[in-house]
Amino acid sequence: MTTTIDTDVLVVGAGPCGLTASALLARYGVDAITVSRFPSTAHTPRAHITNQRAMEIFRDLGIESEVRAAGISNEQMGENVWATSFAGTELARARSWGTGTDRRSDYDGASPTSMTNIGQHKLEPILRAAAEKRGADIRFNTELVEIRQDDDHVYATVRDRETADTYQIRAKYAFGADGGRSTVVEQIGFHMDGETGLGFAVNVWLEADLTKYRAHRPGALFFTLQPGRDFWLGSGTYVTVEPWNEFVLIVMYDPAVEQIDVSEEAMLARARKTIGDDDVEITIKNISQWQINHVVAKEYRKGRVFIGGDAAHRHPPANGLGSNTSVQDANNIAWKLAMVVSGQADDSLLDSYSQERQPVGRQVVDRAMASVELLGKLTPAFGITAGQDEQQGWETIHEYFGDSPDSERKREAVQAVLDANDYQFNCHGVELGQRYASGGIVSTDPMPPYTRDPELYYHPTSTPGAVLPHAWLQHGDDRVSTLDLVDGNFTVITGIGGDDWLSAASEVAGELGIVIDGRKVGPREEYDDVFGEWKKASEIHDAGVLIVRPDRHVAWRATSMSDDPLGALRSVMASLTGRGVVEAGAGTEAKVGA
Repeated sequence: MTTTIDTDVLVVGAGPCGLTASALLARYGVDAITVSRFPSTAHTPRAHITNQRAMEIFRDLGIESEVRAAGISNEQMGENVWATSFAGTELARARSWGTGTDRRSDYDGASPTSMTNIGQHKLEPILRAAAEKRGADIRFNTELVEIRQDDDHVYATVRDRETADTYQIRAKYAFGADGGRSTVVEQIGFHMDGETGLGFAVNVWLEADLTKYRAHRPGALFFTLQPGRDFWLGSGTYVTVEPWNEFVLIVMYDPAVEQIDVSEEAMLARARKTIGDDDVEITIKNISQWQINHVVAKEYRKGRVFIGGDAAHRHPPANGLGSNTSVQDANNIAWKLAMVVSGQADDSLLDSYSQERQPVGRQVVDRAMASVELLGKLTPAFGITAGQDEQQGWETIHEYFGDSPDSERKREAVQAVLDANDYQFNCHGVELGQRYASGGIVSTDPMPPYTRDPELYYHPTSTPGAVLPHAWLQHGDDRVSTLDLVDGNFTVITGIGGDDWLSAASEVAGELGIVIDGRKVGPREEYDDVFGEWKKASEIHDAGVLIVRPDRHVAWRATSMSDDPLGALRSVMASLTGRGVVEAGAGTEAKVGA
């Protein structure tokens, strides 16, 4: 007979999405099993750009400093360079990831964290350790063979790839984070929307000491443009893994017009040509292939099964949104699963996962594809085209630096393309600006209009559905962010004159059998608004209140004290948890968001 193991949640896949889910579920005390068909965590760099929203989640897990220490600092990420080769002529340079003088304050003011550049092969072991430290059950070399569900359970047949033994896992819910070739997606029947195979790429992980070419212009990306190749990224793009002696060379190609020899000898020759210095010793560590897709799932929930990460959204690496969005998917679903399996919330709360994250997935795949198209305009702007001979190509490049009217027009055209590529390299609004409308939000407040480009600029607001705005506070001798006030539970945040909200929160928490943390923020309060930053950012009066979810999205707010704070909070929490509906208190006008 096949052995059956019971658990509350089965997580399939142990990449950034699955491991984050595993760590968070363990933190919430959920009985969960994570399976991965691979022998261990990632063995190549793959994803690398890690934005502030993902870093905030790592901060919540207590691993922010570890991730930062293992990665490349934001200051060393900033200078994107386009050149004929490392040793050749520099064609253009641009500030990225908020390191420019015109964007630095935007990034610094938006979050207590900063971006970092860390290869997936370094990030995943940190996430794994964080999960296992909290007691997570993670089973590598364990392949999902079959998955099905009925009204009450999910049934998964898995195989131990070392012993060939099979057994069944019976779970209340399953989370498919098993990548772009997801077994969960295929067997459960999730519907995907978009196109695959829009382009193909080769990753060449290599070691080469390029300090003299990179240290004085430090950055995460180095693009090489040479005559004869104009497909999207030009002749090859170098992703920094270790400054400045370890990189991943990415070569994109269209198989309809070009076939690429992926042997080590051929890739070594390509690396030598794009480095441009034959004295540099090159060691190739790994060669892998992948394809460019533009796909998102139409729904992230089917019955008792959910999907996230590359299983749900597949797109080019432009904007660095892949693993970041995956980590945020896990952050959204984990606390909801924890509340439902513990009986603290009704199953209907889980509907909000798809309602909230599917639109984000759609935005991400569209933004990434548009960014690749924008980046592809730079090579022809320099006059580099496919099939041109070497002499013609180099003459075109030299002409770029000429003193003729045509040369000046070419430089202006290149600058216009570089400016447009801010939508890839300084896209702060896409990175941080997720705003939810779902059954997990209780609000009648419309979102405030954007005052600047919503993709380029993050617009913090305390309007329900948005992430709690960041502001620095003093707590004893420690400086803390308002984001640090939320510690895995629903949190009520109020100020001077808001004690009735805190009393009401305590009473409602007792009635529902859940934890609601109370925080009082204001001048000389426990959380001291010493700079007055919170008063400006909160958008509420001192005696107003915010209810913030465990994932730091604002669930509800009252801009001032209610006539009946207990009735108001009772109604809101009943709506959020799905455990009965109580009439809202006078003056609250609370209702579940669309």
